[in-house]
This record gives sequence, structure tokens and C-alpha cells, in this order.
Amino acid sequence: MPYVGAIDQGTTSTRFAIVDEGGRIVAMDQREHRQIYPQPGWVEHDPAELVERTSEVVAGALGRAGITAADLVAVGITNQRETTIAWDRSSGTALGPAIVWQDTRTDRLVADLAGTAGPDRFRGVTGLPLATYFSGPKMTWMLDEVAGLRKRADAGDAVFGTVDSWLLWNLTGEHLTDPTNASRTMLMSLDTLDWDDSLCEAFGVPRAVLPAIRPSVSVFGEGSGILAGVPIAGVLGDQQAALFGQTCFAPGDAKNTYGTGCFLLLNTGERPVPSTHGLLSTVAYSIEGRPAVYALEGSVAIAGAAVQWLRDGLGLIPEAGGIEALAASVIDNGGVYFVPAFNGLFAPYWRSDARGVITGLTRYATAGHVARATLEATAYQTADILGAMEADSGVALATLFVDGGMVANELLMQFQADVLGVPVARPVVAETTALGAAFAAGLAVGFFSGLDEVGSLWAEDRRWVPRMGEEERRRLLASWHRSVERAF
Repeated sequence: MPYVGAIDQGTTSTRFAIVDEGGRIVAMDQREHRQIYPQPGWVEHDPAELVERTSEVVAGALGRAGITAADLVAVGITNQRETTIAWDRSSGTALGPAIVWQDTRTDRLVADLAGTAGPDRFRGVTGLPLATYFSGPKMTWMLDEVAGLRKRADAGDAVFGTVDSWLLWNLTGEHLTDPTNASRTMLMSLDTLDWDDSLCEAFGVPRAVLPAIRPSVSVFGEGSGILAGVPIAGVLGDQQAALFGQTCFAPGDAKNTYGTGCFLLLNTGERPVPSTHGLLSTVAYSIEGRPAVYALEGSVAIAGAAVQWLRDGLGLIPEAGGIEALAASVIDNGGVYFVPAFNGLFAPYWRSDARGVITGLTRYATAGHVARATLEATAYQTADILGAMEADSGVALATLFVDGGMVANELLMQFQADVLGVPVARPVVAETTALGAAFAAGLAVGFFSGLDEVGSLWAEDRRWVPRMGEEERRRLLASWHRSVERAF
């Protein structure tokens, strides 16, 4: 029986999933890798370790499934975005550690690049604000700070890439990437889907060190090693892969991944939509022979992390899963609101000076009200971002597709549907990131016939429909927004 595979190379671990023709994950293996913190604000990974873990999880999953690589018709890749690596073109040896997306060592460089134009200097071309988050400044820093690297780059001896490119190089020998990852470098034009010479010049990154950009759903090369002879087909950054795995193929489809924070992506169709509300304009996916599809992206900084704070900081719950029962012990929030702005607020507020506040406390308030307010804060923050997305795109949300650890919390999911006024749907297969890469790989080689077939494979586990009246929704959101103002 044939299968497709998916390498899911994340920030803390690497997984390999094996997916059958029904879109079901039949086996998976996962291994963690080291997090390296050489200085405050610096976060690194060992590139060689990422390759080793990839081989290990492929072998582990094949063993669990009782199959060999010959049973795989294709393997896709999804990866932590923005993490950046330089390596030798001839030997393939990494020329230093991977600089992880969380790393902030480029803060001064980013400020210099912004100059008098400000953080939106390149937004019109890239869809992104200048930030330490993205790959381009990391490449500039490497070229300026790693001894001899700029000389090697100018001579054509060094190349750069994000993690997808690094894995593709090690699996196929090809120096390639896809538009979802390239669109996070600040070096690619959203309109042309190619590297932009003026951007490369501004960042001081020679265009020759960058990988060629291929459609997300296409064949990138033939695997080697443990995947010898298997087509490597389908590459998507992790959040775009989750969007693809949720089969959000129509404009207005949106997914939210609930984890430590939240990542929201809204499909905006075949044109990039500029944001006036601090969101990111990015590539959702591209299929060979078709126009690219774009998305708006927004992030909630603190979601599950607020639950962890209740557990570790306040000791209100013994374990994170206990918050639902505690929150359900009261019938409503009792007028209590929690704005978890521990490190400021992201879109649509962009207030780095904001700090966490709990408002509305009276002698009536209990631990249950604080727990409920914590869950509701995630739903309110999601509503704020989706409101910004609708304002930017003019596209009304029809259904919010959800995944991530917090979607097991049914009280939260019902309240999310209530404050949005639209249904919330949870899939049967929770591993949507890996599933998206598998879908892309299968489409590229004809294992799946097209988006219609892939869409039919998505199976709903649970749907929550709004039960709250419009007047109540407006009242709660107004109270939330007053509490947000107190956080400034």
C-alpha cells in the first residue's frame, strides 16, 4: 500500500508522519533537539543535529508502520520559519550555528535598516515590518560578524537558506526553497515571488547565495540516504502547512493554532492584501502551474502561556488541563477580565509598553472567575486579530478552523464561537502541520488528484456554533477593550 510522508522540523523537535490515501496518520516518530543560548537574546540550533534527528525520525516512523522507504510515493517538508543557516557550497558543512527565529541579536541592525523611514520601510514590497524575527537581517548579521563569511559568499563558496533549504540540500543536493519560506526573509517580492535586487542590496545579501524559489506544491528533487529514490515534493512553512492541512483553500477560510501563543492565518486569495492594522501579508501556498495564494497573518503572544502562569506563577491549578474544570465552576467571568500583556500586546495594538492586568476584581471573585477570564482572554485576543483581518481584507470569516493543544478545552472553543459569532471547527487529525506537508507532497506527485479530493479528506471532530446574542457579545467585547486600555 502506498503512503506519503511528512518531515515536520519544528523549533524544539523533529517529527516524521506517514499518511495514507485517506488522509490518516498511520505512524509518527518524534525527537527533540538542543536549544542553545550562548548569550542573552541569542537562540541557536546545531544544523547537523537537525539533519541527524530527521534521519532518526524517518527510520523510527517507518519501523512503527512496518514499511520501507520504497512504500513512500513522496515526502513533504514543513519547518520552523525564519531560522537561518549558512553552509559551504562544496562540502555542505554548516558554517556556524543556525540562528533561530526567536533570536534578537539583530535588534540594532534592524533599527539601522529602519532609519528615518521606520519599521515599514520595506512593507510595500515584502508585506513585513522590519523585525528581528525575519531571516534577511540574520543573513546580514552573519555576513558582517562571522569571520571570512562575506568573502566566501562573494566568491560563491557559501550559501544561505532557511531550514527547509538546509534539509533539501542534505536530502537532494539541490539549493531550493518555496515562496512561503522565502516570503519570510524580507528579500522576496510578494508580487513577483522572486528575490528582489533592491532588497538584497539594502540588506547587503548577495543574490547568488540564495536558493532558487520553486512552487510549494512541486517536486524539489530525489531523496538520498534513508529516503533514497523517494521524491521530495511539497514544502511549506509550518503555519502555512497548518493552513493547508486544515484545507483552508478558499478566500475567507482561516485557521488558528492555539499553543503557547496563537498563530492566525486568513486565506485572502490570489492577491497579497496590504495591512493597515499591523498584520503580516504573506504567501499561503503556491501550486505549480497556478497563481499563488496569499494570506494575512496575526499572532497572539500569550495564550497557553497564561494558563502556565496560573499553574506555575500563582499555583491556582496543579496542571494545565485543570483549568477547564476550574473555569466551569462558575457560570460567567463575574466581571473579571485578564489582559495577559506580559511582554506587551501584538496586533492590532502593537503596544510594547502594555503590561498584564486583571480588572473587575471584587470580593465576589474567586479562582474560578480568574481561570475563566484567562481562557476568555485567548478568545478575545483572537477576535481582535480576526476583526483586523476582516477590516484589511474585506473578507468575512465563515468558519474558524482550529488546532493546537488548547482546542481540547471545550469551554474555550464554545466561548470562541460566541465572541466571534461564527462556527469553530476542530478536525479529527490534530497534527495539521504534518498533514499539510503530506497533502502538498501527495498533490505534487498525483497521489491526491487535486484540492477537491484533499478537501474531502478533512474530517470534522467537533463543531461549536455561536449561542450568544449580539447584544451580549457587544457588551463583553466592550468590557474587554476597556480592560485592554488599562494595560497601556
